[in-house]
Amino acid sequence: MAPGNCTRVTGFIFWGITDSLTLQNILFVFFFAIYFCTLVGNAWMIVLISVDSHLHSSMYFFLSNLSLLDVVCSSVIAPKAMLSSLVRSKDISFPGCVVQFFLFSCASNELCLLAVTAYDRFVAICNPLLYYVIISKRVCFQLVAGSSLRACVNATVHTCSEFSQSFCHSSVLNHFFCHSHPLQEICSDFHINKRVHFIFADIETIGTIFTILISFIYIIFAILRIRSMSGRHKAFSTCASHLTVVSLLYGTLIFTYLRPSSGSSVDWEKMVAVPVTLVIPMMKPLIYSLRNKEVKDTLRRTIHQKIIPRWM
Repeated sequence: MAPGNCTRVTGFIFWGITDSLTLQNILFVFFFAIYFCTLVGNAWMIVLISVDSHLHSSMYFFLSNLSLLDVVCSSVIAPKAMLSSLVRSKDISFPGCVVQFFLFSCASNELCLLAVTAYDRFVAICNPLLYYVIISKRVCFQLVAGSSLRACVNATVHTCSEFSQSFCHSSVLNHFFCHSHPLQEICSDFHINKRVHFIFADIETIGTIFTILISFIYIIFAILRIRSMSGRHKAFSTCASHLTVVSLLYGTLIFTYLRPSSGSSVDWEKMVAVPVTLVIPMMKPLIYSLRNKEVKDTLRRTIHQKIIPRWM
């Protein structure tokens, strides 16, 4: 469109998931239940890892950072989604949309942390004698700090590119939060945003997938070289929960973004965004608790030592 036809918007209106008042009430209960379980589950994981000395290792340090990231990501999206369903107010200010978009973009740090955790399991299983030399406390902090810094730089560039455009076509976003694709649909020049998205998002996703695949390929070959079945089971159990989370997250992302483009692609992404941004963060503490013997043992000790005596 010509520059003269563009006006600077002061806010956006979410199209949401549905226009039905009954379904909006159901969605409010749904979002509230998921958000509550996400907060409780991930906060419990962080506290459990912090207070129990049996979990003071690099793997659980990375898991606690993943839990913290899940709390932040859910808190960016769920409260506004609940408010929109409850009071029927689906508008958001321009600065509010910028902040939400930036914080959600920072959540891409999860991909790097999953790759870092996969590398940690690779070293633990393939080079156990050098594990504490390679993955020292200093290296752990450096990996998390570097991952967080990269995510902030990525989010800053992506946000500046997205909101430096003029939004000419509409102020209505076909989504329930400020996501890149519905914003690109109403901006003046979406080609620039798509290039930035490809450079900073797609390449990053491919890079982390490559790191995780290589790590798990080496892990599988190392496990197959173990002669005893009990040894194989013990080695595999240390990375089973992480493999489950990686399969859930990347399986959903690949299923979403590798679909042929169509007129309903945004509607499809809007529906799939619910499990990616809300459901999977809620499931992670449950997966790590049920598939990890050390976490289950720590949880059992905590219940018997802290909770049960109070009721006796």
